[in-house]
Order: sequence, then C-alpha cells, then structure tokens
Amino acid sequence: MSESSPSLPARKRSHRISTGVPGLDDILGGGLTAERVYLVEGTPGTGKTTLGMQFLLDGAARGEAGLYITLSETADELRAVADSHGWSLDALAIFELASDDALDPDAQQSVLHPAEIELGETARGVMEQVNKIRPARVVFDSLSEMRLLAQNPLRYRRQILALKQFFASRACTVLMLDDKTSQSDQHLHSIAHGVICLEQLAKEFGKERRRVNIMKMRGIAFRGGYHDYVLDTGGIRIFPRLVAAEHGVEFNPVIRSTGSPGLDALLGGGLVSGTNTLFVGPSGVGKTTVVVRCMLTALDRGEKASYYLFDEGLGTFFARAASLGLDLRRHMVSGLLTVRHVDPAELAPGQFAQMLRDAVETDGATFIAIDSLNAYLQAMPGEQFLILQMHELLAYLNLNGVTTALILGEHGLIGEVIRDVDLSYLSDSTMLLRYFESGGKLRRAITVSKSRMTSHALTIHELSLGAGGIDIGEALEGFEGVLTGLPTYRGTTPMMAASDANS
Repeated sequence: MSESSPSLPARKRSHRISTGVPGLDDILGGGLTAERVYLVEGTPGTGKTTLGMQFLLDGAARGEAGLYITLSETADELRAVADSHGWSLDALAIFELASDDALDPDAQQSVLHPAEIELGETARGVMEQVNKIRPARVVFDSLSEMRLLAQNPLRYRRQILALKQFFASRACTVLMLDDKTSQSDQHLHSIAHGVICLEQLAKEFGKERRRVNIMKMRGIAFRGGYHDYVLDTGGIRIFPRLVAAEHGVEFNPVIRSTGSPGLDALLGGGLVSGTNTLFVGPSGVGKTTVVVRCMLTALDRGEKASYYLFDEGLGTFFARAASLGLDLRRHMVSGLLTVRHVDPAELAPGQFAQMLRDAVETDGATFIAIDSLNAYLQAMPGEQFLILQMHELLAYLNLNGVTTALILGEHGLIGEVIRDVDLSYLSDSTMLLRYFESGGKLRRAITVSKSRMTSHALTIHELSLGAGGIDIGEALEGFEGVLTGLPTYRGTTPMMAASDANS
C-alpha cells in the first residue's frame, strides 16, 4: 500500500488593519494586510516617523500592544515629536538601539538566519523586546543604520530576511522606515510585502508640496498614482486622488432661475443642477457679480452654497456685494453660505479637491463657486495637470447634482484677449462677458456661447451693474463686432441709461 502524502497545514486567513492615517486606508482599499512587513521610504522631513507613530497609536486605541524600535533617534526625541502633535506615547513601548556599542562600525553586529548559531547583540535585543512585549504592531526606525552595520549587501539582505521571518513568526505587522540614503538599493522593495513612498517637493515660492505613492502592495487593489498629503499639527492627513466615477448620487436635473429675468432668457431658463457654467471675461467686467447674483438666488431658495475665493480678500468681497444690493452676510449667519479665502501658495491641489468633497458630502452644498481658476492654476505644477484635475472635479460635482460656477479671467480689455488656460470644452455652459466702446464710454456686453442642457439665446446684450445687482439690456442688434471690443454701429439700439452712471 502506498502511503498518503501528509496534508499541508491550513493557511491562516489574512485580515486588514487600519493604518491610523486619514486617507491612507481609502487609498489601500481598507488598510494593510495584517502580520506582514512593509517598507515606508522617504527623504528626511517627509513624515515617516509621524506616520509610524500614528500607526502604533491607532493600534493602541484598539487595545493592541505597540513597539517602536529606534536606531536613529532617542526616546526623548520621539516624545518631543509626539508632543508637537498633542500625542502621548505612554501606551507604547520604545526600545532604543542607539547605544555606542550598537553603532560601532567595527562591531560585528548582524542579524543572522535562524539556522545560524550566533545572533548579534542588535538582533538579540530586538527579539528579546518582541518576545517580552508581544506587540501586534512594530515600527523599525530606521533601516539606514542597519545597512551601515551590515557592511555589505549580502549580509544586509540576510538581516532583513531574518527580521521578516522573525516578525512573521510572532504575528507582528511591521513598518520599516528607510530614509533612501541608498537610491540604488532594491533589496527592500523585493522583500517587503508593500512599499509606501513619501516625497517632499520644494517650490520656488510658497509651501512645500508633499505626496505619497503606493509603489507596491501584494494582494491589495490599491489606488495608484500620486496623492497629496499635509504634515501638520495632529499628524499626517492624505487626500486620495479624486476619481469621479467612484462617486455619485441619484438626482433629477432641474432648471433653476438665476434671479435675473434677462440672464434666465440668455441661458434658456436658468442654471441646471448637475452642470457647471464657465464665466469668462477680463478683469472688472462683472463675472463675480453675476455669479454672486446666481448664488444669492439659490440661497434664498434654501440651498446651501460654498464660495471659494482665490483673488479677493473677504472684506472686499462682502463690501462690494453689499454695495450692489447683494446681502450675503445674513446667509453666512444662517449657515447656508460658506465663503473661504484660499491661498494658492499654501494649497495642495489634492487638498482643494478634498475641500470640495467635504462641502458636498459633509456640509450638503448644492451650489459651488470657484473664483477664480487663474489663481488655482498657480497651485498646479503644470497646465496639463489643471485640465486633468478639473475634469475629475467637474465630473464629480456633476455626478452629485451640484450647480457649479467657474470664473476664468482673461488678459486684455479691448480687442484680442488671452486666456491662461482654455477650459471651455470641459464646461456645460459658457458665458462670455466683454467690454465694448460706444459713444465715448466703456460698456459691458454679455452672451451665452454654449449650453449643453438648454436651448440658449444667441443674442448679445448690454450688461449693467448697479444697486440692483445686474441688469440685462436689449439685444445689441444695432451693433456688429461687439465681442471684438470695437463695434460698428449700424442700427438704433439704445444704450442703457444706468450704464452711463456705472461705466
């Protein structure tokens, strides 16, 4: 009789654990696979230590023992970092390996394969602490010191493999931190179960930009690409790259009045929920006033709105609106309106996308205005990235039934005008505002050049700004070349009397 082969032991079912970093679990589709070894790499200042602390503190909050093994910093330095974030490390065990003996380059310290007879003092100390504390989560900071102690690549690889096997046998989930002092070293990437890469990019002006990239994660369908993050008091917060197709709600597109009969006639009834409108024109022509008129009407209907102001100060914005009879402060008091001044020099593009998501999903905003895209462009590393980012943002807002107003400034007053970027093909509707000369006065014209949802008017009208906000005059049928700024008068279209006082 033939002997039956021995059955293999059943593989332990893996489970996921939270990283403790807002946004990172979202990118990973639910967190890290437990009881694996991960590499977190990045140059000094990217926040590796902070991320490691958040990982351990999240476990401590769930009743899991945590161990921070440090070769590069002292326990006092770690506690100082924690204090800067308002954290306490009392629930964690900290094991210092930064002793004179451990860091002696002449010392024969190594972590050997378990089959070997001797273990170096470094490995012995780590193993004693793990066996004593029995942590569920471990942070090993940093591998650059271990690389120096190993003295050659073969011994270094054996050290890391031995550590990986030891931690696996103790059911530990481990983050190994590395400062990328050896750019060509790929040993860690092949050994680690996953690789999280942190980057810091210095800009010529403004705040540095930080981003994270998941380079590898076995067995997990993660969201690839770069994701912006900020390192501030309270730790790291990551803003997952927005993918519009992952979000959306059921809604019925409804045409809603702008509050101006003339504007409604131009737009074919008004603004449509779930669409975006681009307001284009030179500085001072009235783009912001028209958008505020539309938003105020939405607020009066009881809708919630968020206005993102890049160019003007808040005081100037409210004072100008009030001078035109557009009272916004009462809606600020009621909580229906949120106005935020955004500094593009301090803004990460992913952070702005998250601000919009919070406004829609948390605050319930159904009307959003961005004033203006010219300043937002300065926060982006290049025009092509603005196009891609705006495509996802606008698609997301449309899928959630939001009415979006975008303001884009043009350079030049009369004649040929220049745009920093052309976003007209991304917009559902486009409204053009222009200056033109008539009777020795500078006047304003308005028209709708595009609307995907309504049958809009093709006429050009005079626009007046006054105590009532905006007023739309008759079609300028007696003029030709209004959009060029230098029209030819061929008819009897009267100019608006109010325009004489406000031009």
